[in-house]
Amino acid sequence: MQHIIDRFISYITIDTQSDASSDATPSTEKQWDLANKLVKELQAIGLSDVTIDDNAYIMATLPSNVDHKVPTIGFISHFDTSPDFSGTNVNPQIIRDYDGKDIVLNKEKDIILSSSYFDDLLQYIGQTLITTDGTTLLGADDKAGIAEIVTAMEYLINNPKIKHGNIRIGFTPDEEIGRGAHKFDVEKFGAEWAYTMDGSQIGELEYENFNAAGAKITIKGKSVHPGYAKGKMVNALLIANKIISDLPKHEVPEETSGREGFFHVHHFDGEIENATVELIIRDHDLKRFEQRKKLVEDIVQKFNNEYDNCIGLELKDQYFNMKEKVKPVFHIVETAKKAMEDIGIIPIIKPIRGGTDGSQLSYMGLPCPNIFAGGHNFHGKYEYVPVESMQKAVEVIVRICELTAKQ
Repeated sequence: MQHIIDRFISYITIDTQSDASSDATPSTEKQWDLANKLVKELQAIGLSDVTIDDNAYIMATLPSNVDHKVPTIGFISHFDTSPDFSGTNVNPQIIRDYDGKDIVLNKEKDIILSSSYFDDLLQYIGQTLITTDGTTLLGADDKAGIAEIVTAMEYLINNPKIKHGNIRIGFTPDEEIGRGAHKFDVEKFGAEWAYTMDGSQIGELEYENFNAAGAKITIKGKSVHPGYAKGKMVNALLIANKIISDLPKHEVPEETSGREGFFHVHHFDGEIENATVELIIRDHDLKRFEQRKKLVEDIVQKFNNEYDNCIGLELKDQYFNMKEKVKPVFHIVETAKKAMEDIGIIPIIKPIRGGTDGSQLSYMGLPCPNIFAGGHNFHGKYEYVPVESMQKAVEVIVRICELTAKQ
């Protein structure tokens, strides 16, 4: 247990926060600090073909130890952390033999990780938890995944009696800003399929995600002295408010779950002469997804007709449901499911209410379901990970490698 704890902590104490405002890859120079460390570590544990390209994409190989033909498979995680919350000076706390009570993350600031609010904690009574100190995120998303992949490869190297084919591993920058797969060289990676180790609680196995689009609506108004504005003023702020009000009021993130889609207004800014509304559009079903985009277009057209074409719309697809690419090779999901069951884990198969590198990679020709990494409450000060979940993730990786060699 201590080995994976030490490895994980060595990763999370390196700040790798990504930055959506940057056009570089990686988007922040500090991501190189962990990337270069990982390259040295992969070489040290004995992996082959360890490479890092000009954009900090890392790849390596564990060569096959069987004589018969076995599919080359891969495991992928990202080393950046979310820009939503600070990742600087991460100071992890280790809670051994968790007793189910409140955990004081920061006494001075009265920051408490409470099972009365985060009831998932009660699953882990008696286990070892790694938490934040209440001032940063933890970085289990997705440095837990990296620690698990490296530890699994090290275990296979040290236990050559476990049979496996060629195993490829890949670590990427900038996943948290939606660009983790953008410069991933699928042909160079050379796997028939892969798994991202980037899920949350133990048992998660996901092969469905949202179809996703982003919309930016710009409104140009006319500012006139309010005392003489009748028939002349066009208030961009009020038009923006009307546009938002025309969206289905209950189809928002805070009122939807499972496979229910939504519209999410995440930015609203402006003044009388200029206003901007930004929203994201999500749905698991492709037909409903297209209908949602059409509704936004229709609402904009409606108010353009009323206000003399003063509204602009940029509507862009972001990613698509990987289910369409995974279903034809569904045995890769069944293999992961069996691996979990073989080591005593009950698989939790559910759709991702978000996106994943696996979605983009699947559409790039690398089918890529998502497996749990073990963490909870990502992107904030309440993030934590049970060490036992990380250990089980290592076992799942090893077992998938075994099962693939047997097939």
